[in-house]
Amino acid sequence: MDYMTLKEAGKKWNISPRQINYYCSDGRIPGAEKIGRVWLIPKDAEKPKDKRRREIKESAR
Repeated sequence: MDYMTLKEAGKKWNISPRQINYYCSDGRIPGAEKIGRVWLIPKDAEKPKDKRRREIKESAR
């Protein structure tokens, strides 16, 4: 399986590597593995949804 670093994932998903670190620590990126002090994220992983933002449902409008 191919992996990417926090920095590479940050560029791909347009968010900071620190935020991705939080996602990995929280278990929100399936398949992410910590080797020593480095997180390895699968290249085919999808960006987790940001829990700080609320989704607006179509029926609520």
